[in-house]
Amino acid sequence: MNIAKHYINGQWVAQGPLGDSINPATGAVMGQYHAGSAALADDAATHARAAFFGTNWQTSPRQRANVLFQFADRLEASIDELAALIVAENGKLLAEARGEMMGSISEIRYYGGLARAILGRTFEATPGSFSIMHREAAGVAAIIVPWNAPVTLLVRSLGPALAAGCTCVIKPAHQTPLIHQRVMECLADCPDLPAGVVNSVNENGAEVGQALVASGAVDVISFTGSSATGRHIMAGAAPTLKRVGLELGGKAPAVVFADADLDRSVAELTRAAVMMAGQICVAATRFIVHESILEDFTARAVAAFGAVKTGAGSDPASQMGALIDKSSEARILRLIEQAGDEGRMLLRGAQPGGDLAKGAFVTPTLFQIDNLQSPLVQEELFGPIVSVEGFGTEEQAVHMANATVYGLAASVHTRDLDRAMRVSRAIRAGTVWLNCHSRLFAEGETGGYGQSGLGRLHGVEGLNDFLETKHIYLEQGTLPQGMNT
Repeated sequence: MNIAKHYINGQWVAQGPLGDSINPATGAVMGQYHAGSAALADDAATHARAAFFGTNWQTSPRQRANVLFQFADRLEASIDELAALIVAENGKLLAEARGEMMGSISEIRYYGGLARAILGRTFEATPGSFSIMHREAAGVAAIIVPWNAPVTLLVRSLGPALAAGCTCVIKPAHQTPLIHQRVMECLADCPDLPAGVVNSVNENGAEVGQALVASGAVDVISFTGSSATGRHIMAGAAPTLKRVGLELGGKAPAVVFADADLDRSVAELTRAAVMMAGQICVAATRFIVHESILEDFTARAVAAFGAVKTGAGSDPASQMGALIDKSSEARILRLIEQAGDEGRMLLRGAQPGGDLAKGAFVTPTLFQIDNLQSPLVQEELFGPIVSVEGFGTEEQAVHMANATVYGLAASVHTRDLDRAMRVSRAIRAGTVWLNCHSRLFAEGETGGYGQSGLGRLHGVEGLNDFLETKHIYLEQGTLPQGMNT
């Protein structure tokens, strides 16, 4: 049985009590992991800090680029194995797992290229003065990774952190320790990576994460997860005033106007609602539909949702995989009951029987509601459960889209380009897709408004959380007038 270890200062560390890794599609134990501790987190942060100041890592952009390219090559060489392990440990579809791996490899190579293109600027504010605005690594970055996309959501922080010249301590999710171990093995195999530059400590409850947030040896926290946990991280980081980058929850509205291509919109939004079983913060979770097409759209959506085949991610016929665990299954079933009480049930999700009964499966749910204040509308549900809400005017649609505390992503569906631009500009969200939903890639920044977070990941701006700007000023004087003619 595979056992996931910690990785500290270039060494694998088998220390701490053992926890189980569960296959969510079967309920079977597929491996174990050594749980970490505050002491191990402190040790890892100490080694990361020693590597930051004791090696040339922060001043060697070509070395950093080489490591990132070596890492991408090793992931690519093992892509089939890694994708299969994501399916087994996370429960998502094989196509989703392969997409995650390909996106991760692309992201690492993207930041490998940027590692050699981190530029500052110079200027002369007054005659004879010279200012250099130098961009340099922020220090030690702690990267706290969730379980729902354990490779992508690691590398979209790790890639820019390493490209910037930071050293790192990673805290993976306890639900996906085995895929994290294999990814770390690929990284540890990179010949140009100095010991201590990247470290990893498995979680034990919340002990490791809390230790990293409080540590005086850590300069930056990069966290992806719930808004509630993000608030705790901000509070925990306050005493040391460390920089915090947060990509948090979402409640993505999809606004569908009367002139939308309904065949395209329903297909897009069905896929965006059930991808990763709805366990992704940019999932389409609210369908805000013009009242003139509400009946037609609803009938089409019910048919599309009802046709989704829920099953094991390893089954090529499956169109939606498992939830992460049985507790999530129970939570979603409670929410379905609440949706039936508060709204009109259009399609009721349920636990499939037969061979899937031992796994964490719930089929998709669609319900209609007209209460913007309902927790079902206001709160992130993180599962395959979607509300349908009607609107009359463009202004009302924007008001409804902006009615929650979240602002991570949204989509607008219309053939009218002027309307598409007006509404997308008015919606308070970090990403707005037009006539599609959930397109993410390395070059395009993503992040949230409101309680969906702070900062941006992906793209050139993804480096900002991991860089400082230093002003170096010199008064070198000028030549006497006429001497330079």
